[in-house]
Amino acid sequence: MPVEIEHGCARATEQLVPIACKISSISEETSDVKAFRVQTLEGEKPFDCEPGQTAMLSVIPYGECMFCVSAQGEDYVEFTIKKVGYVTTQLHDLSVGDVVGLRGPYGNWFPADGLRGKDLLFVGGGIGLAPLRSLLTYVLAHRSDYGRVDLVYSGSTIDDLVFLSDIQGAWTEYPDTHMHVSVYKECKGWDGEVSFTAPFLEKLAFSPEGRIAILCGGPSLFRTCLESLEKMGFPPEDIITTLEMKMKCGIGKCGRCNVGSLYICLDGPVFTMAELADLPWSAD
Repeated sequence: MPVEIEHGCARATEQLVPIACKISSISEETSDVKAFRVQTLEGEKPFDCEPGQTAMLSVIPYGECMFCVSAQGEDYVEFTIKKVGYVTTQLHDLSVGDVVGLRGPYGNWFPADGLRGKDLLFVGGGIGLAPLRSLLTYVLAHRSDYGRVDLVYSGSTIDDLVFLSDIQGAWTEYPDTHMHVSVYKECKGWDGEVSFTAPFLEKLAFSPEGRIAILCGGPSLFRTCLESLEKMGFPPEDIITTLEMKMKCGIGKCGRCNVGSLYICLDGPVFTMAELADLPWSAD
């Protein structure tokens, strides 16, 4: 039975107004990726959210950007952010205790309930692991509810792999949970697989029977790994992805994420490839 993903999730008026929050901790994942934990000024969790949802972070007066919530705890939400432009550079220059604006959560989420009992194959590259992490950590926290879990993850070099301490440590300690990691180029300190993600994925030869694939990465990785999954026999309805990179305002007003009759920020960002196949756009 195909996985059902809820679309057009309702949002409260309060989600349209940024609230002042503080950065409670910053960890450096790579030379250009940092993880920011954010709390209210009172030290509380700003909001509850589901795996795969997004929120808007703002650095006054420089602007705001949409990011997935890559992790959450009892008193924080966390965003893993790559420095790629003006606002993200301003974010990377902040310190613990600095104030940011935060609004959300936005969009729908990964169908964690509909995935129960199934084997799960996570496929990502580089910063694409950030949204996958939100679902992966949820699955691991409810480990007995799911079947076998595999993560296929790649980066250009060992220095471009995020959450490496989890991949090589805590995540491997769960039963029937397997990490498959490759780098694109041979590099010092790496004695594992050297391969692009798609051929590495095909080499592992996962059966599509009873398994759902969750895919997230840049355009090239997305295209090549999608082709590999299809070649391996995964039907479009059993491949899930997230399109938060196409979101701008979060409230369906700017039109940047409009595709056909849908707004990615209102109806997504999580879709199956079967749903995307009917839209007038190309994943390329």
